[in-house]
Amino acid sequence: MKDRIKKIRNSIPEYGKTQESFAKYLGISKSNLSSYEAGRRTPSDAVIQLICQKCNVREDWLRTGQGDMYDIPLDDTAIAASNILENEDVPFYDTIKRIIQIYEKLDSDAQDVINKEIEDFLENAKKK
Repeated sequence: MKDRIKKIRNSIPEYGKTQESFAKYLGISKSNLSSYEAGRRTPSDAVIQLICQKCNVREDWLRTGQGDMYDIPLDDTAIAASNILENEDVPFYDTIKRIIQIYEKLDSDAQDVINKEIEDFLENAKKK
């Protein structure tokens, strides 16, 4: 689990590049995070659930390493987004990554509203 926690931390650049910033984002102490990442301690069920909720990670993956890391189906759009997130040289990388992270945490109704707005925007952009 220690390596998976590090992987989560390193996948969230605005909150996770350091143990201190990731611990603050999660609302736990840096010393606890450090001991989890070193394998000296195992996080409690509450901490595991907190990490999964705040980072949109599947609990089964965090506990066992089995299955997908994220709890979203990978359609063409998700694959394209994943490719962007793996390439920090993409213009506006941090902004794009933050938008995707926020979008993934929205309920389906809110996502539908955003999808409609984006479709309208793209349609209007074609006309110009």
